[in-house]
Amino acid sequence: MFKQLKYFIGSAGPSGFGSKSTAEEVTEACPDLTSITAIITGATSGIGAETARVLAKHGARLILPARSLKAAEEAKARIISECPGSEIIILPLDLSSLASVRSFVSLFLSLDLPLNLLINNAGKFSDRHVVSEDGVEMTFATNYLGHFLLTKLLLEKMAETAKMTGIEGRIVNVSSTIHSWFTGDGIQYLDNVTRKKIPYDPTKAYSFSKLANVLHTKALSKKLKEMKANVTANCVHPGIVRTRLTRDREGLITDVVFFLVSKLLKTIPQAASTTCYVAVHPALAGVSGKYFSDCNESTTSKLASNDQEALRLWEFSDKLTIEKAIVGFKSFTSLRTKQFIV
Repeated sequence: MFKQLKYFIGSAGPSGFGSKSTAEEVTEACPDLTSITAIITGATSGIGAETARVLAKHGARLILPARSLKAAEEAKARIISECPGSEIIILPLDLSSLASVRSFVSLFLSLDLPLNLLINNAGKFSDRHVVSEDGVEMTFATNYLGHFLLTKLLLEKMAETAKMTGIEGRIVNVSSTIHSWFTGDGIQYLDNVTRKKIPYDPTKAYSFSKLANVLHTKALSKKLKEMKANVTANCVHPGIVRTRLTRDREGLITDVVFFLVSKLLKTIPQAASTTCYVAVHPALAGVSGKYFSDCNESTTSKLASNDQEALRLWEFSDKLTIEKAIVGFKSFTSLRTKQFIV
């Protein structure tokens, strides 16, 4: 009850910030970011666009991956109109396609740029059953698997940049408190929903993808420590905000629900605050493997806090994303053994 009250009034937590803090407010004390290069997925609208704008305002060079290059060019123009001189590079990326992820990484590495920040922000809420070109349920493929491969392929570049510059690298995975809604055997669920053995529930599919984001963060943090890389990985819940992700479900019921809970909704600048805080605030130097909400460390579900489950999902995802290993969902289900239960 006390936690909910703090949310309503925007009371600051130990970090000095709370639910009402904005992205600009949490970055006021941050150093100049002109030496920072950041990749931000899903930056053409909503929380990602606000994150990009605020980081550009502090001088960061931005790499904006986008499925729609037109939308990315429009986002770039909006940022430059406010922050003239910003360096913004647009590269094509469809996170639901593993081939597209590899192509994006190849293009980025060919630019021979440093990489200090990776913000895995893009998200999809699909209200109908769709399978990706790699044979994986689309919400999971876009929200988690594409980001898993993207991060994996950029780890060496981030570690190298941190070593050469002496500047700590940071990876931020955007999840959701909805991750706690999923319980049970995740891989079995993914198998069943992909092959239509069970009815498609868009909320369950979304919650599982967000659980995977949290588990990924835990395993990634341990991987970075094993690499002795000066790079951290943390996960954030941005809060409830009406973005394009929810607008995909326009209708009377959706409109009524959002009207009734309007007092719970954050503005986009407020929703982007936790991402920006975790990405660049000096207070989080060396902090890794944590989950943040309202710019303060928070707790996850019991399943999301399980280190063994995080490792199992990592190993499963690693095998699933091996190049040329995916020949449809039959090969995917052959990977599903008891040791890969999440």
